[in-house]
Amino acid sequence: MAKLKFSSLLFFSLILVISIYSAAASSILDDRQLGGSNFPSVHAKKLIRELNLFPKEDVNVVDEGKVSLPGGPKLVEKRFKFPNLALPGGVSVEDLGHHAGYYKLPNSHDASMFYFFFESRNSKKDPVVIWLTGGPGCSSELALFYENGPFTIADNMSLTWNEYGWDQASNLLYVDQPIGTGFSFSSDRRDIRHNEDEVSNDLYDFLQAFFAEHPELVKNDFFITGESYAGHYIPAFAARVHKGNKAKEGIQINLKGFAIGNGLTDPAIQYKAYTDYALDMGVIKKSDYNRLNKLVPICEMAIKLCGNVASEIASLVL
Repeated sequence: MAKLKFSSLLFFSLILVISIYSAAASSILDDRQLGGSNFPSVHAKKLIRELNLFPKEDVNVVDEGKVSLPGGPKLVEKRFKFPNLALPGGVSVEDLGHHAGYYKLPNSHDASMFYFFFESRNSKKDPVVIWLTGGPGCSSELALFYENGPFTIADNMSLTWNEYGWDQASNLLYVDQPIGTGFSFSSDRRDIRHNEDEVSNDLYDFLQAFFAEHPELVKNDFFITGESYAGHYIPAFAARVHKGNKAKEGIQINLKGFAIGNGLTDPAIQYKAYTDYALDMGVIKKSDYNRLNKLVPICEMAIKLCGNVASEIASLVL
């Protein structure tokens, strides 16, 4: 009961801080006339919704029996071609080397992890690179279509080849994770993950199944990459792979390194540096800098309270 009261106190304190922060931030936005709908992010979100890159629900938990996959921990993969992708004459789906699949996670109640796999356009001996988008809860298809994937989306909604796609130099994996993200789903809410250990264990299980399905890639160099909140996932996942290799668990994965772009690792440290960087780069003026820095103490308190509330709730639930 004492724990519950303490958690409730923390929760309502967090709500209060967020309310104060929102009011202060709103005041600054109104002052700068930034509150309108002309932000690029507003239009980007609309386009993404129209392309159905986000499932309907925030967390992809489906009714039991609604989706049928083979029983038992098994990877189900199929070669495919996107219908709006133009191919040169004579190129078959087999030649294309594009795959999509689900893996039913063994250490779960009813979770299945979705992924895309694109064979290298250069050589099958190229490194295997896995990409993890952050969020938490952002589908990796965002990177596939908007960042480093084989395609870009043209104005007429057709797909065109991306001349900077990473599949020109690597065998490229995009995984929707953690469970509940994108097309990765479960019929049991107990499969929703709450920490990096759970996330990295699921990814490690998936990787073991993937390399069992593609033994020709086992000896290739392997790299873990991603962005934003994947600054949490990637080090944990790399550590899990290293641990598995050291303990000789399953297939030895030829981990060579990892890369984090724009990573969120410690917001309490990083957020304070944003205004310094923006001022140095000429993005904001000194007056903007001073106004924004007034929000830093409130932001720091919200971060601390959020972490405390999450820890307390987790201790009560688990």
